[in-house]
Amino acid sequence: MTTLFSTNTLHTHQKHLNCVQSTHPMTKCFSLTATRTWCLKSTFSTYGLRSTVTDLGDGTVMHCWVPKTRKPTRPDLLLLHGFGANAMWQWGPHIIPRLVRYFNIYVPDLVFFGDSFTTRSDRSDSFQAQCVYRVMEVNSVKKMRVVGLSYGGFVAYSLAAQFKEVVERVVICCAGVCLEEKDLTDGLFVVKDLDEAADMLLPQTPEKMKELMRVTFVKPPVKTPNCILVDFIDVSISTKRTPCVREIIF
Repeated sequence: MTTLFSTNTLHTHQKHLNCVQSTHPMTKCFSLTATRTWCLKSTFSTYGLRSTVTDLGDGTVMHCWVPKTRKPTRPDLLLLHGFGANAMWQWGPHIIPRLVRYFNIYVPDLVFFGDSFTTRSDRSDSFQAQCVYRVMEVNSVKKMRVVGLSYGGFVAYSLAAQFKEVVERVVICCAGVCLEEKDLTDGLFVVKDLDEAADMLLPQTPEKMKELMRVTFVKPPVKTPNCILVDFIDVSISTKRTPCVREIIF
């Protein structure tokens, strides 16, 4: 059975999982990362989205932003994020305001990102796609257009392959869906293997975070105080959740 319930219920489920976010004592007083997340929630709400949590009934719980009021005359657009904090950090506030005028927007947190998680052992792209599909099913979405960014591009590709009758169009951004491990060893990318890629994508120190920004930003910040980077790592890249995300990479 698939159940839709309020975000307050999420915290009860999370207590029973190993892969949950931790809170550093420093961030209990004040956190710039948490403050920005609060502002992003306000932005999403202002532009007509509401936060929902769906219990898929198999140990998997999915958080997703959905329209407060779905307009039947507009196409449904699913936005799938890449590696990072949560979906809000990658799709707002510069993108969402431009899209809500033309689409019914759905923005899920993929499993082990944001407020989505599972007790199941499956870490494949196809499993992520199935979870997203079931969330859209709960929201009565029959046809959709999908945009996948980075890791979300892999999930979008799998979603389109598995559910051809539902996915009308797909846009894949910055995702090497045809990437093979030998491409890494051949020097096609800045990392030599998946271990090095995982260390970069899941930074645990300010130095690693700066390295990631240099590689992924078109215009990387010139100087970012270490205290801000530590705060972001602590709040958004939980050490308890990191092993689960590493399994996704491999």
